[in-house]
Amino acid sequence: MRFRAFIFPLLALGAGGYFGYHLQNGDHGLTARADLQRRAAVLEGELEGLREVRLRIERDVALLEPDSLDPDMLDERARAILNLAHPGDLVMMKRRPPDPTGPLVKR
Repeated sequence: MRFRAFIFPLLALGAGGYFGYHLQNGDHGLTARADLQRRAAVLEGELEGLREVRLRIERDVALLEPDSLDPDMLDERARAILNLAHPGDLVMMKRRPPDPTGPLVKR
């Protein structure tokens, strides 16, 4: 008879523990929510960066539209894409540090 008096409280305690554990660690629990909020913050930062890139690209495309074509922009993009320079242009090359495994190093 005494054992029967403890069955319901033990079952209630077990069910409470089960639901409490899954409230904290389950797929939709508090830990998962914190992870999702951290991921959302990271993705918001990435989205802001992508918005800036999009605005820059839209600005460049607007400069290349036929009704507002900027000849300097067209010339710059054509030279960059074709990797060409005008004979009168001054081209400044970036100096690279010497390669330590270059052809003059004995191996």
